[in-house]
Amino acid sequence: QVQLVESGGGLVQAGESLTLSCATSGIILPISIMAWYRQAPGTERELVADIDRSGIPNYADSVKGRFTISRNNAKNTVTLQMNRLKPEDTSIYYCHVKLFLATFWGRGTQVTVSA
Repeated sequence: QVQLVESGGGLVQAGESLTLSCATSGIILPISIMAWYRQAPGTERELVADIDRSGIPNYADSVKGRFTISRNNAKNTVTLQMNRLKPEDTSIYYCHVKLFLATFWGRGTQVTVSA
């Protein structure tokens, strides 16, 4: 069975850094897109960053220049390096993977940034 497990969330102060990781299991077909989404209370879930199999990244304007997404195709893992965090980055962050005909979500990890 397919599982996505996020880790690395926590409580930090504004300006500090945090690294999120997503480990996958049960996926034997190639993953086309790996991504990070976030959803704060009372808001819609939004795309933070994604990356294709060749390593080409895409970022939301709000995190561009601060966050870096990367992936390891051999391990089927994806990482989000978050620098210069802001209180508005506070959210639950979700790992997402897209195969040819299927998508999968992780349970999420909480990131809280204090002012």
